[in-house]
Amino acid sequence: MEILFDTVAALISQLQKPTLAFLLGGMLLAALGSKLEVPQPVYKFVVMLLLLKVGLGAGISIREADLVALAVPALFATLSGIVIVLLGSNTLARWKGVSKVDGYATAGLFGAVSASTLAAAMAMLDTAGIAYEGFIGALYPFMDIAALVTAIVLAKMSAARMEGTIVTNNGVATMTMDGLASGLPKLARPSDKAPAPHGLVGTILTDTVQSAAISALLLGIAIGVLGRPESVYDSFYEPLFRGLLSILMLVMGMEAWARLSELRKVAHAYVLYGLTAPLAHGLIGFGLGMVAHQITGFSAGGVVLLAVMAASSSDISGPPTLRGALPEANASAYVGTSTGLGTPVAIFTIPLWIWLADIFIGV
Repeated sequence: MEILFDTVAALISQLQKPTLAFLLGGMLLAALGSKLEVPQPVYKFVVMLLLLKVGLGAGISIREADLVALAVPALFATLSGIVIVLLGSNTLARWKGVSKVDGYATAGLFGAVSASTLAAAMAMLDTAGIAYEGFIGALYPFMDIAALVTAIVLAKMSAARMEGTIVTNNGVATMTMDGLASGLPKLARPSDKAPAPHGLVGTILTDTVQSAAISALLLGIAIGVLGRPESVYDSFYEPLFRGLLSILMLVMGMEAWARLSELRKVAHAYVLYGLTAPLAHGLIGFGLGMVAHQITGFSAGGVVLLAVMAASSSDISGPPTLRGALPEANASAYVGTSTGLGTPVAIFTIPLWIWLADIFIGV
């Protein structure tokens, strides 16, 4: 009964967080026809600061962790993020009427981790007296980066195919990727050389890593691991973070309302995904956590938290990363499904993972 009360309290706390409040506030302003807008340069600066902060925090956590003990759980966290996105790309992104880029972005957000949901689960375990590894907080960037990069690469590859990735066959002109820059396809001359499939993937991977969003995130992680940025992190990035995030969610809320009509015909797909995906994803994380338990003695609490990370969907690092890397994706789809449905369901599943861990391992 105590776990049930903790779950309800965590859910209410999540619904009261500024992330959802500012998102809904932005949608309300747009619905009322407000002329409020955040200048694009200011918006880009806010996103850069947010991602640097997330990267720095993740890098510091990794540096302070026991790297030997971290290795296997980190590998499985990475695998979880990739598998979750691949699952979403073969379900939601293939749903009739669902925009592929929206489907991939939503899968990416669900593959990434909600730090607040993870914190809620840790609090529940602490209350129940269930021990877990001290490096658990360092696992989330592995799952986060793996999921977001996979989703972005898949979205860009899908866009490249739709725009006309192309091969000339027996001198017959076909469509080329040259039109991607202008948004218009172009006829190739018979002498044009089409990129090989592996060359296309390499180009997209390079573009993804070089994108502003991923670059800022990776730079923050590198500095956190290799440098000693705690002073600037504690005095500048951490105090500003929540306020900057509220601005981001306000902007995304206004954009989400403007594009809400695009989702009317496929709203049921996102509702179904938002309600069922956390459970399926949590089972993936729980299964991999059990494998880690058998290999390394990963604790029951650690298995629970890996399942929670897999079940959760990002509310901090994911939205600015996707907004920066996939600006064409509809925030109504990926943020609405994640924050409105995925997060509450993920929180309600926490007692399930504790129960399963008790059955299979004993807590």
